[in-house]
Amino acid sequence: MTHQHHNEQQIAYFTGRDLPRMDPRRRADTPYTRRHLDAVVAAARLQPGDQVVDVGCGPGKYTVGLAARGFDTTGLDLTPGLVEQLREVAPEVTAVEGDMVHPPAELHGRFDAVTGFFVLHHLDEIEGAFAGSRRLARPGGRVVFIEPNAYFPGFYVQVTLTPGMSWKGDKGIVHMRAGKLRRAATAAGLTDVEVTTFGAFPPALANKRWGRRLESRLESVPGWDRAKAFVVVSATA
Repeated sequence: MTHQHHNEQQIAYFTGRDLPRMDPRRRADTPYTRRHLDAVVAAARLQPGDQVVDVGCGPGKYTVGLAARGFDTTGLDLTPGLVEQLREVAPEVTAVEGDMVHPPAELHGRFDAVTGFFVLHHLDEIEGAFAGSRRLARPGGRVVFIEPNAYFPGFYVQVTLTPGMSWKGDKGIVHMRAGKLRRAATAAGLTDVEVTTFGAFPPALANKRWGRRLESRLESVPGWDRAKAFVVVSATA
């Protein structure tokens, strides 16, 4: 399959259907999403006023959270309809239509950080995504992605049972392994590559106070870092 054909499939997957889990009006400010933002902001070493591009941003579930924290935020996404939704929801965010593997030339070298929330597993070129992110970042800028961890069994249950999700669109989860992500980032020319994991619960539990307390206790149990729910890969351009 060519990269262009893959892009066409992804645009079709995200076009013309309700995407409640990605809706920034309902999901942008919850304990679950805030924790993901906290992890990415920390790994990117962001400071207020930094210029950030959120690649594969969709309608802006996480992009609006970055802007709310005081970062000069641009959203980049392949799907025209999702870019239009982001423009409607968050006019303070610059929303650009484009391929993160081959990002628009006018965005090259502009950003202190490149962030991506649950986007790599939808792509056919993981190394290409890191290479494209490197082009977007300024020299010394940070590139940070958060993804579902391939070793966490809950995601396979979720994709199989959740209406609107399918292995056609989310099959890349099997590639979201620390070693593979580290090798892809290094091959793309990024340096200081770090990979960490965290989390155990889906939103239905993580958004409840008792769920967060229980999750914290589970995470403190030694010996299962490799299989925690989310993997964060960060590197320097």
